[in-house]
Amino acid sequence: MPATWESCAGRARAGVGASRPEPSASRRAILPAVPALPIVALFGPTGVGKTEVAIALAELLRADGEDPVAVSADALQLYAGLEILTGAATAAERARLEHRLLGVLPITARATAGDFARRAHAEIDALVAAGRRPIVVGGTGLYLRAALAELDLRPPPDPAARERYRRRLAAEGAPALHAELATRDARAAATIAPTDAQRIVRALELLDAGASPPGGDQLWTRDTRHPTLLVALTMQRDALYARIDARVDAMVAAGAAAEVARADAAGASPAARQALGFEELLAGDVDAMRRRTRRYARRQLTWLRKLPGALTIDVTERDAQSVAAEVRSALRVAAESSSEPMKRENGPMNAQ
Repeated sequence: MPATWESCAGRARAGVGASRPEPSASRRAILPAVPALPIVALFGPTGVGKTEVAIALAELLRADGEDPVAVSADALQLYAGLEILTGAATAAERARLEHRLLGVLPITARATAGDFARRAHAEIDALVAAGRRPIVVGGTGLYLRAALAELDLRPPPDPAARERYRRRLAAEGAPALHAELATRDARAAATIAPTDAQRIVRALELLDAGASPPGGDQLWTRDTRHPTLLVALTMQRDALYARIDARVDAMVAAGAAAEVARADAAGASPAARQALGFEELLAGDVDAMRRRTRRYARRQLTWLRKLPGALTIDVTERDAQSVAAEVRSALRVAAESSSEPMKRENGPMNAQ
């Protein structure tokens, strides 16, 4: 019976830490060629260390004969010119693991979730077809779903409604419109920051059009386009906040404020300006950037706790190598549970 990603994640949880013999060389040789779960999705709150784990996992997979590639599922990392602020993989990190969908759009572009979904699907489909394992790396919510599943695209905005809400936004401010959204759709409002003017306006437009804004359970679906091992990286809150503060300090030291000033002068789009810390650094308020980033991470952790079927790994006080080894163990459980049916059928496996 083919294994699903949920059943394999469950077996991996039961087996992690147990003493298990290493597969033979011949066994290892066939696993990369026919992975039961061709995609790994590493996600979690900002600052948790996703890139480090992805690189460590890639090194382990290459030792098994694979050729993995990271695919970013971070909406803001699409924009060239915000690499420091968005925490995109550095040149040194990209030398250790190829990354896709980083810096592919000019700072003036206004990408939608639908645009991102088309780009991500094309990258992932091509990698799977070529026998290369995509490691999808991102935060949580809409863009992770966009990368891994078919996106339920909403109707285009009504120009008159958009103009009306923009006038109200200028007169009343984003928090006032967010309060209105909370009275009309509390679930959607809970997934949007009170300062995220673009998403607030879009949600209100959709409600006016009789459509449902993304939110709640709609931010995730079990129906991924390819069999996927979902790995949720979590961390104790105090430890995560300490990492976030250190990350913000490192970004500032690396020149994030100058990067933001250049992007502002170049005419950064409203979408690009949603990057955590953009407006705060323009105003010279690093403490506000820390507070906003902490609030965002708290919402991400809340969302992760509600996600079904994921292999959840608490990475507090753990190094990237040990976390990556746990992920690889989960992949091996999936491959080993599927190898016998695979060899009998002598054809590609459908793990769904």
